[in-house]
Amino acid sequence: MNLHHLLLESARKWPDNIAVQDAQKSYSYREMDTLAGQLASALAARGVHPGDRVGIWLEKSALTLAMMQGALRLHAVYVPLDPLSPPARIEAIIRDCGIRMLCTSPQRAELLSSRKELAELRYLFPEEAMAAERALIAIPAADDDLAYILYTSGSTGTPKGVCISHRNALSFVNWAIEELRATSADRFSNHAPFHFDLSVLDIYGAFAVGAAVLLIPEGISYMPVQLIEFLQTAKPTIWYSVPSVLTLMLEQGNLLEHELPALRVLLFAGEPFPIKHLRRLYQHWPGVRFLNLYGPTETNVCTFYEVTHIADDETAPVPIGRACSGDQVWGQKEDGTPIQPGETGELMVSGPTVMLGYWGKEPHGKRPYPTGDLVTLEPDGNYRYLGRRDHMVKVRGYRIEIGDIEAALLAHPAISATAVLTYGEGISARLAAFISCNESEPPSLLELKKHCAQRLPRYMIIDEVHPLPSLPFTRNGKIDRLALKTMLTQRSEDHVTQR
Repeated sequence: MNLHHLLLESARKWPDNIAVQDAQKSYSYREMDTLAGQLASALAARGVHPGDRVGIWLEKSALTLAMMQGALRLHAVYVPLDPLSPPARIEAIIRDCGIRMLCTSPQRAELLSSRKELAELRYLFPEEAMAAERALIAIPAADDDLAYILYTSGSTGTPKGVCISHRNALSFVNWAIEELRATSADRFSNHAPFHFDLSVLDIYGAFAVGAAVLLIPEGISYMPVQLIEFLQTAKPTIWYSVPSVLTLMLEQGNLLEHELPALRVLLFAGEPFPIKHLRRLYQHWPGVRFLNLYGPTETNVCTFYEVTHIADDETAPVPIGRACSGDQVWGQKEDGTPIQPGETGELMVSGPTVMLGYWGKEPHGKRPYPTGDLVTLEPDGNYRYLGRRDHMVKVRGYRIEIGDIEAALLAHPAISATAVLTYGEGISARLAAFISCNESEPPSLLELKKHCAQRLPRYMIIDEVHPLPSLPFTRNGKIDRLALKTMLTQRSEDHVTQR
């Protein structure tokens, strides 16, 4: 069984069921199967072969989903690209994994066509693809063959391509549909963009059981009133998003004032859920299952925890739970031994969901994956997330490597040193940059935002800047981030006091 078989099988079993609903219309499984076949034919006619990387730089839609399925039917590898990313970042990804076919719009293609490094890049526009004749193309792939590449933030300033096989994805999807008891009557909301790993469950969980995927337009992703309207009209039975989105709907959309009788499962992942907000939802919806899913992009989801009660201590986050998806997880101390209850260590993952490796790097093989996340083991056997070992952070559910932002800032000619920190929680999380400059007049926040916008996705652009004569350093020569954190906290408190 490969990922593309899920749509094919559901089209055979439930041809008239709604497969995908986007902002324009609903598509049955029969229609999605036909559309995916057309796009596979169009890609094949333009020379796409098994193993080729097919970039997809389009807005979220049923057609974009069909592009992904068309690539898989050719045993090619799809690479979903952030539609909000600047051309420079898209170019870096295209060059990194050797994309030769890019599915995009003529307007976006024009942004890249003048770049000499992309002279060999070919394009497939939606209008051309939909004009192709349908051919029954479905080349079988081995379970461990590469299916798609998701690019995440990299510590060197260069995006890293996480290579996911059919087995990797299906190990999680098969576990999830069984745990959720999903059926063809379900309606999966899709809040996450396609280049974000949360979308894997929405898409393939639905395709696996003949359910509907309800695509939330990217334009309303953080608009609470419109999101609640979507919930009321689309009537999803399964909701999956980062906690920030749910918090936003609670705080600014009065979510609890609206009835959602169809909802039966609420899944959240990507960042800790503030207990005070989770408690309000949990108490208001006693008939809804609440599940905390955990896992880096490199493993998708490797642990889960079903909320059955909420402790009074609002400082203790919800546990990330126990292993799932056929994986094994354990906390490991610095000496390499497993942690015992009450101890702290780095979470390690081994099993079928662990990625093939990073594109262009040595295959990961059967080695355990070190997540970089610190956990403690509770007496009941559940793991609790404590934070990061390194400088990777989560902001509004997006995993961000601080070094990626710092590398972009250091590309500014006036900046000689920089350190980026985060503060705040959930939707209020902010990225603050400390900079020292080689010029008397430091660049303004607006100038740095424009500078970063040419190099980084929108969610990685700094929110504030703090110029310093020089950055503080520890005794071993590293930037003293603790001192900067203290400085940031003090400035934040002074700002509140002044207001």
